[in-house]
Amino acid sequence: MLEPSIDALQEKINSKYTLVTLSARRARQMSETNKVLIDNPKSHKYVGMALEEVQADKLFITEE
Repeated sequence: MLEPSIDALQEKINSKYTLVTLSARRARQMSETNKVLIDNPKSHKYVGMALEEVQADKLFITEE
């Protein structure tokens, strides 16, 4: 089972497409800078860490 779950993440960001795009961009950024916004991430992969940041309200999208 994946953590955080897709249902929990969709409460934060409605669109699966937006969630995937946001986490992929953040994962690429983390691979270049090695800076993570959360302490002690459970995942060892950048995409997993990005999804954990979404769950922790550290990574979000604003609508204009």
